[in-house]
Amino acid sequence: MVAADVSVRVGWPADAAAMAAVQLRAWQQRYDDRMAAQLEEQGIGPDELATAWRGTLGRPPQARQRAMVALVHDEVVGFALTGPNTDPDADASVDGEIGEFTIDPERTRAGHGSRLLQACADTLVADGFTRAVFWVDAADDISRAFLTSAGWAPDGASRELADEAGTQAVKQVRLHTSLA
Repeated sequence: MVAADVSVRVGWPADAAAMAAVQLRAWQQRYDDRMAAQLEEQGIGPDELATAWRGTLGRPPQARQRAMVALVHDEVVGFALTGPNTDPDADASVDGEIGEFTIDPERTRAGHGSRLLQACADTLVADGFTRAVFWVDAADDISRAFLTSAGWAPDGASRELADEAGTQAVKQVRLHTSLA
Protein backbone atom coordinates (compact mmCIF):
# COMPACT_ATOMS: atom_id res chain seq x y z
CA MET A 1 0.00 0.00 0.00
CA VAL A 2 1.38 3.41 -0.98
CA ALA A 3 0.71 6.30 1.39
CA ALA A 4 -0.40 9.64 0.02
CA ASP A 5 2.19 12.40 -0.01
CA VAL A 6 0.56 14.76 2.50
CA SER A 7 2.09 17.68 4.35
CA VAL A 8 1.58 21.13 5.83
CA ARG A 9 3.87 24.08 5.20
CA VAL A 10 3.86 27.87 5.31
CA GLY A 11 1.84 29.35 2.46
CA TRP A 12 3.60 31.10 -0.41
CA PRO A 13 2.28 33.79 -2.78
CA ALA A 14 2.20 31.10 -5.49
CA ASP A 15 -0.50 29.31 -3.40
CA ALA A 16 -2.90 32.27 -3.62
CA ALA A 17 -5.09 31.05 -6.50
CA ALA A 18 -5.45 27.57 -4.99
CA MET A 19 -6.30 29.03 -1.57
CA ALA A 20 -8.92 31.30 -3.15
CA ALA A 21 -10.51 28.33 -4.95
CA VAL A 22 -10.64 26.26 -1.73
CA GLN A 23 -12.07 29.24 0.16
CA LEU A 24 -14.82 29.83 -2.40
CA ARG A 25 -15.84 26.15 -2.45
CA ALA A 26 -15.95 26.07 1.35
CA TRP A 27 -17.96 29.30 1.56
CA GLN A 28 -20.45 28.03 -1.02
CA GLN A 29 -20.96 24.86 0.97
CA ARG A 30 -21.09 26.62 4.36
CA TYR A 31 -23.29 29.54 3.39
CA ASP A 32 -25.23 28.10 0.45
CA ASP A 33 -26.08 30.51 -2.33
CA ARG A 34 -26.28 33.57 -0.03
CA MET A 35 -22.52 34.05 0.03
CA ALA A 36 -22.06 33.42 -3.68
CA ALA A 37 -24.71 36.01 -4.55
CA GLN A 38 -23.23 38.51 -2.11
CA LEU A 39 -19.70 38.04 -3.44
CA GLU A 40 -20.89 38.36 -7.03
CA GLU A 41 -22.77 41.54 -6.09
CA GLN A 42 -19.55 42.99 -4.62
CA GLY A 43 -17.47 41.92 -7.62
CA ILE A 44 -15.45 39.41 -5.62
CA GLY A 45 -14.53 36.27 -7.50
CA PRO A 46 -11.60 33.87 -7.68
CA ASP A 47 -9.26 36.44 -9.24
CA GLU A 48 -9.98 39.11 -6.63
CA LEU A 49 -9.57 36.64 -3.75
CA ALA A 50 -6.33 35.32 -5.23
CA THR A 51 -4.99 38.87 -5.52
CA ALA A 52 -5.86 39.51 -1.88
CA TRP A 53 -4.21 36.25 -0.80
CA ARG A 54 -1.08 37.06 -2.83
CA GLY A 55 -0.78 40.36 -0.94
CA THR A 56 -1.30 38.73 2.45
CA LEU A 57 1.13 35.90 1.72
CA GLY A 58 3.75 38.18 0.21
CA ARG A 59 3.67 40.71 3.01
CA PRO A 60 1.94 39.51 6.19
CA PRO A 61 0.44 42.36 8.26
CA GLN A 62 2.52 41.33 11.31
CA ALA A 63 5.71 39.33 11.84
CA ARG A 64 3.90 36.60 13.82
CA GLN A 65 1.06 36.11 11.33
CA ARG A 66 1.34 33.00 9.19
CA ALA A 67 -0.66 31.22 6.55
CA MET A 68 -0.34 27.44 6.66
CA VAL A 69 -1.38 25.22 3.74
CA ALA A 70 -2.34 21.55 3.82
CA LEU A 71 -1.13 19.69 0.75
CA VAL A 72 -1.62 16.44 -1.10
CA HIS A 73 1.50 16.29 -3.23
CA ASP A 74 1.61 19.92 -4.38
CA GLU A 75 -2.19 20.50 -4.38
CA VAL A 76 -3.55 22.86 -1.72
CA VAL A 77 -6.44 21.11 0.05
CA GLY A 78 -6.77 23.45 3.02
CA PHE A 79 -5.30 26.44 4.79
CA ALA A 80 -5.28 28.26 8.09
CA LEU A 81 -4.11 31.59 9.46
CA THR A 82 -2.30 32.01 12.75
CA GLY A 83 -1.24 35.10 14.63
CA PRO A 84 -1.74 37.19 17.74
CA ASN A 85 -5.21 37.19 19.26
CA THR A 86 -6.78 40.62 18.76
CA ASP A 87 -9.78 40.13 21.07
CA PRO A 88 -10.21 42.95 23.64
CA ASP A 89 -9.62 40.55 26.55
CA ALA A 90 -6.46 39.04 25.05
CA ASP A 91 -2.79 39.64 25.74
CA ALA A 92 -1.43 39.60 22.17
CA SER A 93 2.07 38.84 23.47
CA VAL A 94 1.05 35.36 24.74
CA ASP A 95 -2.44 34.74 23.28
CA GLY A 96 -2.51 33.40 19.74
CA GLU A 97 -5.40 32.75 17.39
CA ILE A 98 -6.29 30.55 14.49
CA GLY A 99 -8.18 33.13 12.48
CA GLU A 100 -9.23 31.09 9.47
CA PHE A 101 -9.34 27.34 9.06
CA THR A 102 -10.61 25.90 5.80
CA ILE A 103 -10.45 22.43 4.30
CA ASP A 104 -11.69 21.84 0.76
CA PRO A 105 -15.20 20.35 1.18
CA GLU A 106 -14.25 17.59 -1.26
CA ARG A 107 -11.19 16.62 0.85
CA THR A 108 -12.60 16.44 4.39
CA ARG A 109 -12.35 13.40 6.69
CA ALA A 110 -8.92 12.47 5.29
CA GLY A 111 -6.71 13.79 8.12
CA HIS A 112 -5.89 17.14 6.50
CA GLY A 113 -7.67 19.09 9.26
CA SER A 114 -5.82 17.25 12.03
CA ARG A 115 -2.43 17.81 10.38
CA LEU A 116 -3.26 21.46 9.74
CA LEU A 117 -4.49 22.03 13.31
CA GLN A 118 -1.32 20.47 14.75
CA ALA A 119 0.88 22.56 12.43
CA CYS A 120 -0.99 25.69 13.57
CA ALA A 121 -0.42 24.79 17.24
CA ASP A 122 3.28 24.11 16.58
CA THR A 123 3.60 27.42 14.72
CA LEU A 124 1.88 29.34 17.52
CA VAL A 125 4.22 27.75 20.09
CA ALA A 126 7.27 28.59 17.95
CA ASP A 127 6.01 32.19 17.81
CA GLY A 128 5.93 32.35 21.62
CA PHE A 129 2.20 31.98 22.29
CA THR A 130 1.10 29.94 25.33
CA ARG A 131 -2.67 29.98 24.73
CA ALA A 132 -4.75 29.99 21.55
CA VAL A 133 -8.32 30.73 20.59
CA PHE A 134 -10.46 29.69 17.65
CA TRP A 135 -13.80 31.33 16.75
CA VAL A 136 -16.26 28.81 15.32
CA ASP A 137 -19.76 29.30 13.92
CA ALA A 138 -22.24 28.46 16.70
CA ALA A 139 -24.22 26.22 14.35
CA ASP A 140 -21.15 24.34 13.09
CA ASP A 141 -21.41 21.21 15.23
CA ILE A 142 -18.91 19.31 13.08
CA SER A 143 -16.09 21.85 13.52
CA ARG A 144 -16.83 22.26 17.20
CA ALA A 145 -16.76 18.48 17.74
CA PHE A 146 -13.48 18.24 15.80
CA LEU A 147 -11.89 20.96 17.91
CA THR A 148 -13.15 19.69 21.26
CA SER A 149 -11.85 16.20 20.41
CA ALA A 150 -8.44 17.86 19.91
CA GLY A 151 -8.52 19.48 23.35
CA TRP A 152 -10.19 22.83 22.66
CA ALA A 153 -13.02 24.01 24.93
CA PRO A 154 -15.51 26.90 25.00
CA ASP A 155 -14.40 29.81 27.17
CA GLY A 156 -17.81 31.51 27.37
CA ALA A 157 -17.16 34.27 24.82
CA SER A 158 -19.42 34.77 21.81
CA ARG A 159 -19.88 37.30 19.05
CA GLU A 160 -22.04 38.03 16.04
CA LEU A 161 -20.57 38.98 12.68
CA ALA A 162 -22.85 40.80 10.27
CA ASP A 163 -22.42 41.62 6.60
CA GLU A 164 -21.93 45.25 5.56
CA ALA A 165 -25.66 45.77 5.14
CA GLY A 166 -26.36 44.22 8.53
CA THR A 167 -28.90 41.86 7.00
CA GLN A 168 -27.15 38.54 7.58
CA ALA A 169 -25.28 37.60 10.73
CA VAL A 170 -23.18 34.65 11.81
CA LYS A 171 -23.07 33.82 15.50
CA GLN A 172 -19.78 32.47 16.76
CA VAL A 173 -18.46 30.98 19.99
CA ARG A 174 -14.84 31.11 21.08
CA LEU A 175 -12.87 27.99 21.92
CA HIS A 176 -9.49 28.03 23.61
CA THR A 177 -6.62 25.71 24.43
CA SER A 178 -3.37 25.85 26.33
CA LEU A 179 -0.27 25.51 24.18
CA ALA A 180 2.04 24.86 27.13
